Amino acid sequence: MLRSKCPSTARQLPSSTRTYALSLDQPKYGANRAFNGAKAYQFNWYTRLLEGSRTGPVIVLHHEEFSAERLKKLRSDIIVAAQKAHKRDNPTSPAEAAPQPTLTVVRSGVFGVALRRFGDVSVGDLEKMITTTKGSFAVLTLPELNPPLLNAVLRAMDKSVPPKKPKTPEELAAIEAAKKADPDHPGRRMKRIRPVRTPGMKVMGAIVEGRVLLPKGLDEVSKLPTLDTLRAQIVGLLSAPGAQIAGILGQAAGGQLARTLEGLKKGLEEDAKPAEGDAAPPS
Repeated sequence: MLRSKCPSTARQLPSSTRTYALSLDQPKYGANRAFNGAKAYQFNWYTRLLEGSRTGPVIVLHHEEFSAERLKKLRSDIIVAAQKAHKRDNPTSPAEAAPQPTLTVVRSGVFGVALRRFGDVSVGDLEKMITTTKGSFAVLTLPELNPPLLNAVLRAMDKSVPPKKPKTPEELAAIEAAKKADPDHPGRRMKRIRPVRTPGMKVMGAIVEGRVLLPKGLDEVSKLPTLDTLRAQIVGLLSAPGAQIAGILGQAAGGQLARTLEGLKKGLEEDAKPAEGDAAPPS
């Protein structure tokens, strides 16, 4: 299931909406402040999302310039990527049975309090992930730690929201010149031009099983095989020495056993000869 911050946020947010940094500092009004009304509901909701990191990744995202339609498309792209990854690993299972990621737009002030009170990770590790970035934030939760699924979702987000290209010096100069230019029709009200929104998204990090992963560490985890494959590899490594010993004993069975013992006897005799030659003659 994919959710927004609350039912009222289905509308497009105006570009003048104030944004705040996601703070983890202790507030002046006390560490045990109790929320009321909608904020209490949001705080409990965010706390449950963070508790989901004990079974699956909770990815913190920074986003900007998203309209409701564009956000809806991003959620659809994530769902499609999760279904394709599930179908690839489970050909006989229907796509609808795929684990459903949840993308939630969060309120930075309330989410910061939920992060600070979440006891599974230290505030110091969280500060490395959050830094002092201002803007709008969202949380993407996965129901289980499945590296191929995680990789598919991350690649889908990169494809759906490609990184913004930095403006060239010429483009910046043209923007400044347009701001300072005289109006085409002095004395008349200028026609309002709706700005073109270019969505942007950045992965801040993730919380996984009591650990904070920065973007580089999260990318490394996404490139691992499934947990079942890792378990099979570990079992293979542990059983390899025993299989080698069993193979040697199997080769020494039957008629080869005598030859093996005979070779061992000759080797011991050859090692004993130099020791006898080096012994001092009796006086």
